Amino acid sequence: MIEYQQEYDEAVALLKQLISIKSLSREEEEAADAMESYLQSKGLDVNRKGNNVWVWSGQKDPSKPVLLLNSHLDTVKASSKWTYEPFSPTLEKGVLYGLGSNDAGGPLVSLMATFLLLSKSEQPFNLVFAATAEEEISGINGVSSILDELGNIDLGIIGEPTLMQMAVAEKGLMVLDCTAKGKAGHAARNEGLNAIYEALADIEWFRTYQFPEVSDLFGPVKMSVTQVNAGSQHNVVPDTCSFVVDVRLNEKYSNKEAAKLIQAQVKCDAVPRSTRLNSSYIPLEHPVVKRGIELGREYYGSPTTSDQAVMSFTTLKMGPGDSARSHTADEYIKLDEIKEGIHLYYEMLNNLNIRS
Repeated sequence: MIEYQQEYDEAVALLKQLISIKSLSREEEEAADAMESYLQSKGLDVNRKGNNVWVWSGQKDPSKPVLLLNSHLDTVKASSKWTYEPFSPTLEKGVLYGLGSNDAGGPLVSLMATFLLLSKSEQPFNLVFAATAEEEISGINGVSSILDELGNIDLGIIGEPTLMQMAVAEKGLMVLDCTAKGKAGHAARNEGLNAIYEALADIEWFRTYQFPEVSDLFGPVKMSVTQVNAGSQHNVVPDTCSFVVDVRLNEKYSNKEAAKLIQAQVKCDAVPRSTRLNSSYIPLEHPVVKRGIELGREYYGSPTTSDQAVMSFTTLKMGPGDSARSHTADEYIKLDEIKEGIHLYYEMLNNLNIRS
């Protein structure tokens, strides 16, 4: 087994440094500075755009596929329920407390260490590591802003806390703003066309419709009407009724496909706020999944959204830590989880033919 004590020690030290930096979404500059400085200390040619930092391992070989290792620098705000200081890394009995320690500082520094280890020997792929911004808000100035500069990617490993199990699929998210139209009139007389009544049939359709394609991992597409608004006063028949639909897509549908299907079925205007956050899926026959299974890793479908949602190439979400700790008070990661993460990442990726 390859020795990686130095990479592990430096990863933990960098994680402590990152915890001590306030790096809320859109405020990651200082964290990006820290990552850039560390990578430069390794003699690497560091690229930067905004608060996104990335580095290649050696010269790109156009005959080889490209493997991306990616996780995010930003955190959510700390809640008032913390008993530890969220920006002060606190180590107790092998457990490191601090905001962003689990989501996604542990995966981030573990992937960084893995990048350095893989770079020590010739690999059958071009390798790039990217520490990116705005993941927690699915922002346009995060990883999506540098994908064109990275070029074609054949496989992405997305570092999020999964207990180092393999999230082979991720649900997509689409929010629809729907408007049913009627005609205003006086409620005391038989006037107008009530937009609320016009909306009822569509609301019932959203409640009961079943998309044909059902996922083995997620089951059916889930649609929920979550907000309804209509009317200005009690004696006026409303001419519009607006409502919001939360749509959670399985890996069988892209957001654009689902939006087209929905609009063909309902009478109201159903306008997506965005179609960026798509579902994702990596086949179980993919070499990285097969190697993970050989190493005793389990696979599952993840209900939470990550930067996978803005990537059109094949991705696998995996990392040390536990998603159940994310966005919670007294967030933590175990140092043994980081050590295991580096080891398993390396064993899964070293000399992997990702095109086979």
